[in-house]
Amino acid sequence: MSATASLTARLDAGPVICAEGFLFELERRGYLTAGEFVPEVALEHPEALRALHVDFQRAGSHIVEAFTYNGHREKMRVIGKEDLLEPLNRAALQIARSVADARPGDLMAGNISNTNIWDPADARKQQEVRAMFEEMVSWAVEEGADLIIGETFYFAGEALTAMEVAQSSGLPVVLTLAPMAFEDMADGAGVVETCQRLEQAGAAVVGLNCFRGPETMMPWLKQIRQAVSCHVGALPVPYRTSSREPTFFNLTDAQSAVSSPHGRTFPTALDPLFINRYEVGKFAREAFEMGVNYLGVCCGAAPIHIREVAEAVGLTPPASRFSERMENHFMYGTHKRLPENIRALGSRA
Repeated sequence: MSATASLTARLDAGPVICAEGFLFELERRGYLTAGEFVPEVALEHPEALRALHVDFQRAGSHIVEAFTYNGHREKMRVIGKEDLLEPLNRAALQIARSVADARPGDLMAGNISNTNIWDPADARKQQEVRAMFEEMVSWAVEEGADLIIGETFYFAGEALTAMEVAQSSGLPVVLTLAPMAFEDMADGAGVVETCQRLEQAGAAVVGLNCFRGPETMMPWLKQIRQAVSCHVGALPVPYRTSSREPTFFNLTDAQSAVSSPHGRTFPTALDPLFINRYEVGKFAREAFEMGVNYLGVCCGAAPIHIREVAEAVGLTPPASRFSERMENHFMYGTHKRLPENIRALGSRA
């Protein structure tokens, strides 16, 4: 079975989980610089990257996505390490491949994403972006990727360029958009219209990832699911975005006693604005019930969120071995061996 047929067949048969969110989680673990968000961890601490992949895999992710997000030529130029571009990409791809191979049936994805230099009015910049995509996709193919994921695009033109380059690989393509608060793509194209154009260009999966939490992603998902025939992907951030604050870029925290040095909650002071794991599960269940089979969580995700997604759609990943059993809690449980005088403390604790 070809890779394309395999991915499509699996999605036809049921949910496929893909963990994203490596940037935030590895920054929290002390392996990545906030603000720069360049995945040097693939070279400097490969064991840490491998461990996170394994944790996400145990939690239910069927796709091991190579951590090359922001590992493109422009970002490497910004930090003065362009000479590490190819070694970083190949190391990330090789780590992902080895983790995927450790569990038969898992897929390894190469990754391309927003370059942050796209300019709808600058043909030279557009060609520069295309060249960055071409080299990253070529390395993904050489390192044995099963599919290409293009993600977090807020310009329609850049998303379509990514789609074209990824499609030329001969591998199946997942292409997800990240609309900002102005509710259109940054070059004026409609979000739904862009998904339709990506489907027409050959994407196996179109949809949304990042920027938006469940509340502000779901309305767009409903429209996209109705407008396209291919599979739809949904990978929100686990934060409490709302109609007033549609993305995690504009979230505020009125109760914070100490603000971040840069004056925003994004990206390093979002902690109090997490949704809980049950809200993640509710979103995944609702998306799945309306026909969204490609599911995950993006920036802010930890393995617990991926396990919640998997369990919400009826899967039992290895990490479910440790799913909660509150009946055995010393004070809030119901087990017959729990002393009544200790349980009675629960209402006063």
